[in-house]
Amino acid sequence: MREVKLSKLSSQMTVLSMGVAAVLWSQAVSAAPAEDMPSTTLQTITVTANSSVRDKVQTDSVYIEDYTPAQQASHLSDFLNVVPGVTVGGTSAVNQRIRIRGLEDSNLKVTIDGARQEGKLFYHMGDITIDPDLLKQADVSVGNNSVTLGNDAIGGAVAFKTVDAVDLLKPGQRIGAKVHAGYASNNDELLTSTTVYAAPTDNVDLLAYYGKRDSDSGEDGNGRELFEDSKTESILLKAGAYIADDHHIGANFSQTEKKGIFPFRPDFPRLPNDKGPDVIPQQVKRDTYGIDYSFNPSNPLIDIDTNVYQTKTQILRDSKYAGSFDFNAEVQTTGAKIQNTSDIATNVGTHKLISGIEHYKKESEMERDFVKAGSDEATNTSVYLEDQWKNGKLTLTPGVRYDRYKSPEFISGGKTYDNVVGALAASYEIAPLTQVFASYTQLFNGPDLSQTIFNSNGDKTYVNNDLKAEEGSNAEVGIVTTLRDLTVAGDALQLSGKYFETDIENYIEFVRSGGTRVGLDCVTGQLGGECQGVINKDEDFKIKGVELAADYKMNNFSMGLSYSRARSEGEKTGYSIPSVTGSSSESGDKYMVNLAYAPTETTDIGWRSTYVASVMPNTSENEIEKPSYNVHDIFMNYSPKQVDGLKATLGVYNLFDEAYASHSSRLNPIDDVATDFEKGRNIKASLTYQF
Repeated sequence: MREVKLSKLSSQMTVLSMGVAAVLWSQAVSAAPAEDMPSTTLQTITVTANSSVRDKVQTDSVYIEDYTPAQQASHLSDFLNVVPGVTVGGTSAVNQRIRIRGLEDSNLKVTIDGARQEGKLFYHMGDITIDPDLLKQADVSVGNNSVTLGNDAIGGAVAFKTVDAVDLLKPGQRIGAKVHAGYASNNDELLTSTTVYAAPTDNVDLLAYYGKRDSDSGEDGNGRELFEDSKTESILLKAGAYIADDHHIGANFSQTEKKGIFPFRPDFPRLPNDKGPDVIPQQVKRDTYGIDYSFNPSNPLIDIDTNVYQTKTQILRDSKYAGSFDFNAEVQTTGAKIQNTSDIATNVGTHKLISGIEHYKKESEMERDFVKAGSDEATNTSVYLEDQWKNGKLTLTPGVRYDRYKSPEFISGGKTYDNVVGALAASYEIAPLTQVFASYTQLFNGPDLSQTIFNSNGDKTYVNNDLKAEEGSNAEVGIVTTLRDLTVAGDALQLSGKYFETDIENYIEFVRSGGTRVGLDCVTGQLGGECQGVINKDEDFKIKGVELAADYKMNNFSMGLSYSRARSEGEKTGYSIPSVTGSSSESGDKYMVNLAYAPTETTDIGWRSTYVASVMPNTSENEIEKPSYNVHDIFMNYSPKQVDGLKATLGVYNLFDEAYASHSSRLNPIDDVATDFEKGRNIKASLTYQF
């Protein structure tokens, strides 16, 4: 496969591929080093599971060429679920939610092209609105192992990156286009998209994308209807230019808008509504604007990256036939970040010094029945410094971060938190291609905005002036090794294992009032009143777990195995960490098997099996056991030599029509109508032509 180069833009090329075989090594570092990976001009999704920002030691990477499940992805679970420790709940794209080691996205840092996706909208719907067809890469930090992540990242981070022109342009090409069409049988989903990209000069690149996805209601494995009738439109515009040799500036705009008829509560897809129709018109929308600037001269002390952004996420509901529940809820985040990386060589090793400053403001606003009901805001300013010092086989990485966080007025009275955290990581090469590592990172998370639909400017709200910020630590130890030439020349087996413990103090819980719910006293904050608000749990929590992987590659065949487990427990009650969304934070142990084979240069075939064991959540509500499930996917793609740039993909997902719900979804084992079941058997076909 040829290498992609385009003048000065070539330095920005992202390695997107390694073959379907390597794709399916979705659980760990690919056995082949990055410099051996071929590149491709077809847009693909790269999933990178970063346990830390440090090179190789705590980094699990999957470089994906034509990653078949992701190529036909309509939901974040279609590709993020391959990362050990990560699950995505919610059957519909309007209520998809990412969890890392059981912690939901309110405890994760989620970005799209560097723009933070902050705040919470409505606990029956998701907060992340993006169509996978826009994406080329998702970097997942499983756990927080670096001070560079910062606030809102107790469980880790997910950084989505959209496609660039330089990812698609062929060598010497000035202008090109890609058309894509896909169909899914379960819900009669039709996706069509067109991308046009160009490099009118050696220093300028442009891209414009438009995609449309139409979906009907699907069915679960038992033939029960999963109500949804929706249309999704997505837009992506990008422009970049080199100014002189060392300066690059870029601008981007992306939008995903999904309109349709959805269940009154989208995470209860079959639950009747006693206040009106079961399904009502609803809309979710995200707009993200960004400007980035980089300065990378020949001086090793200077490598500056800057981005400024604004992103807005909205939920609009028209429920005039379902009681007084019309609302327009939105969260807007505006921020900027400057980071510099310096490479310093000394007589006692090399230093990679990362320093940065970040500021962002998040605002929420709610209109109910076309009248403004309330608004709130929070701001955060932080500075950080991390030094990756390597001396021979030993690498030490200390780091320190300072956050100044001004909390929301109607959560904790606008209280300001000044906080300093530190981190230290170490790795040592005990044998060739074998490293042991350990890390310890202190955590900080200021009180978030309230769920936007409950904004009321203090009406029937307990403002907790004594609220503490969430704090704690994340500790990990592990080993990674690569064995080569085991059975044939050039084969490779990689083994990795990790044990972690995350301590969370002052866990913040939202207490809702109304109906049969027991709220808070409006003055004291004690349970037993009619006000809603947030409180610190009176016990600390600990999450413990392991993540193991074994990956083998030989010629045109690869096999990957992984196992992950995470369990949370309160120090006093033994209860799991509470969850506002879904049924609880606990998920069963996950086992994954991936096989891939390329019988010819033009054909790839693969099989993936995911088994999740049953789990018994330990909560104050005496929840019932979440049942186990086993899902199988098979897929193939074909790229004929006769037509350059053409690729056909066919797959059968949930091959045996398993009736199941993700453990990260709303799940009630004794009441099917209150369970967010996944789709049953789904046959997907897609065709892509790039020219």
